[in-house]
Amino acid sequence: MRSEDRRTSDRVPGGPGARGTRGEDRAQGPGRATSLRLLLLALLLLALPAYADESSDDDPADEAIATATPSPPPAPDAGGAESAGAGVWGPITVAGTTVLPGERVRSGIAASQSFAGIDVETPFVVSRGAMPGPTLCLTAGVHGDELSGVEVVRRVVVQSEPSELAGTLIAVPIANPHGFRRSSRYLPDRRDLNRYFPGRGTGSAASRIAYALFEGIVARCDALVDFHTGSFHRTNAPHLRADLDRPAVARLARQFGAAIVLHNTGQPGTLRRAATDRGIPCVTYEAGEPMRLNESDVVAGVNGALRLMRRLKMRPKDPGEDDLEQEIYLNTRWVRVDAGGILRSRVELGQRVVAGEVLGSVVDPGSNRHSKVRSPFDGRVVGMAIDQVVIPGFAAYHVGVRGSALGPDMPEVGAPGLDPDRDDRPE
Repeated sequence: MRSEDRRTSDRVPGGPGARGTRGEDRAQGPGRATSLRLLLLALLLLALPAYADESSDDDPADEAIATATPSPPPAPDAGGAESAGAGVWGPITVAGTTVLPGERVRSGIAASQSFAGIDVETPFVVSRGAMPGPTLCLTAGVHGDELSGVEVVRRVVVQSEPSELAGTLIAVPIANPHGFRRSSRYLPDRRDLNRYFPGRGTGSAASRIAYALFEGIVARCDALVDFHTGSFHRTNAPHLRADLDRPAVARLARQFGAAIVLHNTGQPGTLRRAATDRGIPCVTYEAGEPMRLNESDVVAGVNGALRLMRRLKMRPKDPGEDDLEQEIYLNTRWVRVDAGGILRSRVELGQRVVAGEVLGSVVDPGSNRHSKVRSPFDGRVVGMAIDQVVIPGFAAYHVGVRGSALGPDMPEVGAPGLDPDRDDRPE
């Protein structure tokens, strides 16, 4: 069999000895030559499929074509705006948690540890919409005693079904679990978390927590709303604080729709300032007082967040929704008391006042002497202290100085002679 195989292969045209074989056939007569030719043709026909299969697997031309053909793009691991721009809507990964379109996942980021060395997780919720869209982040509880924002974020998440959502909603309802558990504004070492953003991976606990939150969550977002309340037995009328010199931030403030907007660049170290410096439009929503839930303040915050999501096309548009009239205040001042005693207010939150108007009085319990507190200028009460015992220099009334209306066009801000941060109680 081995010799027959070798001979048969020698008869393949182009093989060794082919020319000599054909000469011997011709010498032996046309009949035999014809038979041999037919046999060779049959053998060729039988061999062709094998040659064709080999060339289809190993042909360098096919390899070149395969190399030049682009491979399908991988599933996106980016924010909503990037995925939407690429025309592909897939999963998103936030702080190590992957969420598919149409899913809502609750997770946590281990940003700190307790005194016992146990990881303390900051909870977050990711709602990945079934349709492409931007990524909006809502944060609350940066100060652990501010409860209204926690409730606002909770309600917005509940009312945002991923199956009906376009884009991604990332919610951090309790950014400071240390303070939340202790009903305290601060971390256990008395540091204010909202003075350390964007943070860094080493240093104080505040710096490490800020870094984990900012780089792991906030940096993934296209826009951010940070929810706060008043501090230290003070309360705020619902309003936004925003750096209106930045067009994207001014647009975000208009889309949220709060009736009062304070132009304020934000102090270095605050979450809002760090986000806007990174190119992420951010506004702060202020309403109410610490350690207490006020239903009207919560409802106003929820309505603003849902309205913003509709304007970002993350939720279906409300046909009956109109632009809200907003007032912008280019500057604010805290009016301080000059005497000690019991503060008794005469004005209410949101009330408009004129220069010289009595805002309240401080009563000395022993002498019954009254010391009146007057507004030094025309404006609006955007924050005030709850009636309590005070000492001279106590910041009692936060009054906004009226600016131009925040209409459909970009507002005119940055008027000379107005310092939006001077004497303004920080967030």
